[in-house]
Parts: sequence; C-alpha cells; structure tokens
Amino acid sequence: MLPAIYDFWYQAFEAEKASGHQGWAHTFSFLNLFQYITFRAASAGLLAFILSLIFGARVIRKLISLKVGQPIRNAEEVHKLAELHGGKIGTPTMGGVLILGTVLVATLICSRPLNPFVAVCSCTMGACGLLGLCDDYKKVKEKKSDGLSGRTKLFWQIFIALIAAAFIYFKPEISGVGASPVQITAGEAGFRLGDHPIGIGAICFPLFKIPLVDLHGLIIPFFALIIVGCSNAVNLTDGLDGLATGCTISAALSYAVLAYFAGHFFMAVEYLVIPHNLYIGELSVFLMALAGACFGFLWFNCHPAKVFMGDTGSLAIGGALGTAAISTKQELLLVIIGGIFVMEALSVILQVGSFKLRKQRIFKMSPIHHHFELIGWHESQVIVRFWILSIMLALFGLAILKIA
Repeated sequence: MLPAIYDFWYQAFEAEKASGHQGWAHTFSFLNLFQYITFRAASAGLLAFILSLIFGARVIRKLISLKVGQPIRNAEEVHKLAELHGGKIGTPTMGGVLILGTVLVATLICSRPLNPFVAVCSCTMGACGLLGLCDDYKKVKEKKSDGLSGRTKLFWQIFIALIAAAFIYFKPEISGVGASPVQITAGEAGFRLGDHPIGIGAICFPLFKIPLVDLHGLIIPFFALIIVGCSNAVNLTDGLDGLATGCTISAALSYAVLAYFAGHFFMAVEYLVIPHNLYIGELSVFLMALAGACFGFLWFNCHPAKVFMGDTGSLAIGGALGTAAISTKQELLLVIIGGIFVMEALSVILQVGSFKLRKQRIFKMSPIHHHFELIGWHESQVIVRFWILSIMLALFGLAILKIA
C-alpha cells in the first residue's frame, strides 16, 4: 500500500513539475518517505507490534472460548518435567495465528508484496503456518500431545519447501534464469558477488569472497532441506515461555540487516563483498514485520505465558527464516545467527542417536532447554540465558561480514 501511494504521488509530482504548477503533490511532499526501505521496514515492525498489542487479548479470549488449551505430556512420558510444567495445562495454543496475521498485514501495507523475495517468504510462512494449524487442531481435538503423524507432517513440509525452492531457482529476478545477458551484466537480474554474476546454486559464506561451491540444479533439494530443517528446529525450540519468540527476534533482525545490505549496491558489492541482488532489499520489510510481530506476541507469551504459539507459529516462523536465509544467499550463516535453533535440533539428534546406538542418554532430556531445567535452572533462567546467547550469536554473525 505505501509503495503504491508513493508511486501515485510521484507521478503527480512529476506532472506538476512539468506543468510548472504546484498542486497537492507538492503539499504532500512528505510522501516521498514511502520510497525508502528503511522507513517502510521500521513502519512494518512498529505496525506489526501495535496490531499484536491491539488484537492479542482478543485472540487469547477467542482461543479460550474455543477451548483450545495446550495438551501437556503426562508424568509417564516426561517424569519430573510434568511437575515443572503442570501449571501450563489449559493455556491456549494456536497463538501463532496472531504472528501470522500481523506479519502478513504489515507486509501487505508496508512492502511491495509482488516482490519475488517478499512473495516467496510470505507464502512459505503462510503454508507452513497452515500445516501447523492442522497439527495443533488435531492435538486439541484429541486432547493429546501428538498431532499429525511425523510422516504426514514431514511430507507436507518437504512439499512446501520444494515449491519454494523451485520458485527461487527458476524466478528470473532471483536466479537470472531466463533473463537477458544485458540484464545480468547490469545487475538487474540474479545475484552478483563483487563485479561477477553468480549462479543461484552458488553457496557463499562471508569469510570467503568467492563462492565455496556451485551445486547447480542440486541446490533445489538443498534449499528444501534448509527450509524443512529450520522449520523443525524452531518447532523444537518452542518448549518454554517466550524462548522461540525471543530467539526469532534476534534472527529476524539480523537477516533484515543482511537483506538491506544485500540490496544496497555499494554496501554489498564495493564494501562487504556479499551476494547482491537489486530486489532483495525489500525483504527487510517482511523480516522487520516478523520481528515486530514477535515483540508483540512476546508481550503475552513471556513467562508465565498467557498463550502459546503452537506449531501454527513455530513451523511458520521456521519456514520464513529458512526461506529468508536462502533468499539473501546466506544459508550457511543461519547456523550462526540461528545458533540456538541449531543447538536445540542437534541435541535431539544426538540424544536419539546415542540412545539407539549405545542405549545411553547424553542429556537428562532433549531438546536441550529441558536438560537445563532438570539440572536445576528455573524456567525463566533458561529462557533469558538462551536469549542472551541468541543475541550474541546474531551479533557475531553480522560482525564476520567484514572480516575479510
């Protein structure tokens, strides 16, 4: 909406300049602000936050009236953890609809929604959120902590991820595939690293100013793996009040900065030497909307939580962050910036692998945030300390952009 208003104003302003007559366009010259990504990104974050505060309490009351309380695993399944989390029984879940709604509304208002990067991240987030909603609904309906079967959920995650990956691979504005050589040379289509166009299959990392490897067509399953992996990692992290929400904020803000730098020719090509694309800067508006929505949701989700995001929120957030990492061509950097999500997922993999191979557990319980609870950390200590680690990792991820 804001870019459309700017385009309308700009045409009127240019017409007034040509005619020599000053009309309404000169009077409303402040609308020139709407062209700047920085202004619209900040507006998107603020708008998503305000919308969350306005509608948060209403959404919670509606979820309570629908009796969509979060099923808690019993003592036979989680032993001592059931005592620690017993007070959470009945807390409404599916609060991720608030995050989804505010992000999409703020994105529609403040960004150019037909921008390919904004479109693919928004659609992936919405599709993963819908899958999570189905999972949450099944849990609530059957009053069990088990929702959709693991195979069913994984099948649909892979399906969504492959569609997103194929879109990224074949869209000319992103990959340069189908664009003319003149466009690519001019930097108007596809990515470039320094003065050289790079293929969408190139894997980059800030410490190296040349691509590490070019996977070509194999990049599609690699992209899908990132989206599915990130979606599940955020889902595993969402086990304590505000934990996943707070970690999402630092990751989303970091990638918003990365997207803005990658879309700015001088910063990307001349100064940082990171993958540059003419259209990627617009993605920072979407990511700031995600950060603002999470700030607003955290208002209600902080300990003791009044609402949980459920799989509706966690799968959607993970899908959005994974797609954003791919879009900025900083897929490997997600391991650092999203380090908490990686740590949570690895703890589950190591725990399961160790138990199957050695019949011994590495942690008292996985994901790892439950391990720290069981060794005596209070829930709020685990949450805040993980937030601190998340912020430090995000700052480190941004800091290495200019090491080489």
